[in-house]
Amino acid sequence: MSDIVLFEERATASGHRIGLATLNAAKSLNALTLEMIRRLQAQLTAWETDAGVVAVLLCGACDKAFCAGGDVRSLRSALLDDERTPNPHAVAFFSEEYRLDYHIHRYCKPLIVWGGGIVMGGGLGLMAGASHRVATPSTRIAMPEITIGLYPDVAGSWFLQRMPAKLGLFLGLTGAPLNAHDAVLCNLADHLLAEDGQDALLQGLAQADWSQPAVRHHGMVSTLLSALAESCLEPMPEANTARNLLTVQRLMNKGDLDAVAAALAGTAFEDSWLAAAARNFALGCPSSAAVTWEIFQRARHLSLVDALRMELALSVNFCARPDFREGVRALLVDKDRTPHWHYPTLAAIPQGWVESHFISPWAATQHPLADLK
Repeated sequence: MSDIVLFEERATASGHRIGLATLNAAKSLNALTLEMIRRLQAQLTAWETDAGVVAVLLCGACDKAFCAGGDVRSLRSALLDDERTPNPHAVAFFSEEYRLDYHIHRYCKPLIVWGGGIVMGGGLGLMAGASHRVATPSTRIAMPEITIGLYPDVAGSWFLQRMPAKLGLFLGLTGAPLNAHDAVLCNLADHLLAEDGQDALLQGLAQADWSQPAVRHHGMVSTLLSALAESCLEPMPEANTARNLLTVQRLMNKGDLDAVAAALAGTAFEDSWLAAAARNFALGCPSSAAVTWEIFQRARHLSLVDALRMELALSVNFCARPDFREGVRALLVDKDRTPHWHYPTLAAIPQGWVESHFISPWAATQHPLADLK
């Protein structure tokens, strides 16, 4: 377990240091475990309080993925082994994951996430809040939780709200993937760099003049990344979201989820990205769709902290219900891709079912994230 996250420091010409954290679980595409979350949290805290460390780079050890999400297979196993509600492992995993995500959002030093390859679910939770977010031609971002009977968490209820034309709602309902250009348009990435550009980035960070006041450090990193982006000669993919933005806006503006579902099912989309999204919605968990829709109604004006507190209640409640375990079984354990959802259609969902997911199992003062400010 000692090498699931690698940590090192690189010296700079000005006598400072760059912290380098590398997710090192290639077989699982760097899926986040509780141990990985704890190691990252401890090291990021140490670097943040170390005056000699001026910036941090977070990346993945394999080319295929930065991070493919949380280790939901292990979480499912823990749920099957312990039927207590709320499940202690689920509470620990999600509360510490969200605490780490919040720390990244609030990190006081430049924190660069190299989001090459697959960036999904919990991986996007790590990337979304970073001060400097890098995408490459291989970047593939998604929040595909509807396929496993969950919902877009890791602050998704907060950052998906901040996309144009209700695009975040569309992504949450369909799990549609984003490429590098999409990521920039959706405010999930800031810079597009070459696939092999990480060494040049580290060299640039090492040569930068970190003796300048700390208030300038974020701007220095942005300038460096912009220069590297301008020198990138690799072609970037066409943005799916750009050509479909108005269509997405019209689809999501139907008034209620039943109307949206009817439009997705009843439209013969010529665009392959939209067609695949519609198919994914149709196969996804109806309860996940209904809760995701409700999240977007409730979370519009929530702060980041309040969104994360809401999500923690949602996540432990999803773990207490059958769809998450069934969705993970069908997609990742048995891999038969034929989940049997608890309520197989939106029409079958009874009154009060969606609301029950939002009921916190804790009093406000006992909430595991009550201390976040």
